[in-house]
Amino acid sequence: MAAPSARGLWRALALPALEQRLAAVPSPAGARPYAAAAARAAKKEAKRSRQEKGKEAAREKPLPRRRPLMSKPVDDVYLTWLYRRPSYGLEQAVAMLKRFQELDFTHPRQFVYINVFLDMALQKKKKVDPFSSGVALPHRFTDEVNKVLVFTENEQEAEAAREHGAAIVGGVELIKWILEDEIQADFYVAVPAIIPKLIPLRNKLKKKYPSTKRNSLGSDIPRMVQFFRECHEYSVQDESVIKTRIARLDMPTEHITANLKAVIHDICTFKPSNFDPIVQRLVIRSSTSEGLQLNLDGILPQVEKAEQKEEENAAAEEQQKPVQESLST
Repeated sequence: MAAPSARGLWRALALPALEQRLAAVPSPAGARPYAAAAARAAKKEAKRSRQEKGKEAAREKPLPRRRPLMSKPVDDVYLTWLYRRPSYGLEQAVAMLKRFQELDFTHPRQFVYINVFLDMALQKKKKVDPFSSGVALPHRFTDEVNKVLVFTENEQEAEAAREHGAAIVGGVELIKWILEDEIQADFYVAVPAIIPKLIPLRNKLKKKYPSTKRNSLGSDIPRMVQFFRECHEYSVQDESVIKTRIARLDMPTEHITANLKAVIHDICTFKPSNFDPIVQRLVIRSSTSEGLQLNLDGILPQVEKAEQKEEENAAAEEQQKPVQESLST
């Protein structure tokens, strides 16, 4: 038998050990995901550090100082955005509107409007829901009357409603015509006995659905019909603004101011008095004039004074108690 050569002996001894070492070394394909993950982590860390440096630089950078608005211009021509908007007393503003009409030669019987900007916020994240209402103005400025529909199944109540000017009177037979828009009215009034049968109209009438909160649900039909025929309706627009007309410019100043205060006092009833006033800003104008911002002093209800008076009365009662006890002894 021939002896093995040197080359054959080397292959038999060295090759197995070399194959084991090569198998233990990781392949580049297997190492590639780990390298990519490390590169992404490094990139995120660099981006985070750059953002933090940018925030620190923004904090250290001084804010630009805004120039304070000046109170009153000294010239007839000036840049309005550099000055605070002036506010006027109610009687002064009405006199200015009348003067504008004379200087501009516009129609003297044009309407007077108010824009009321509201604070609807309550506690935490709650707020006053947008609302609509009607108010009886002390001085009417138009001959137009509202169309009132009365729901009742009592013949005597129906007759009383017709006598006092109701445009439409009926019972459940009106529901179909209202749902199909065959019958429409400005206000809907009902007696308590029929209200359970009117539930199909709740989604259709929405805020005009008869309710005690709107004073459109009750037993005094003559009073309700008369009120809604002559009342002045207004509603909240864009969630926090009321735009409505209140008078004609040729009316006496005291009539215009009385109508304005009646509307404002009615608006204030929609927010509890223990919160900030619902009326934040008030602007008055005519059909052809610019708006004049009003000073709210003397226009809003005097809630604070009433509370102070109650506290004073309570304090006076506390002081009188010891005197009464001493007299009784």
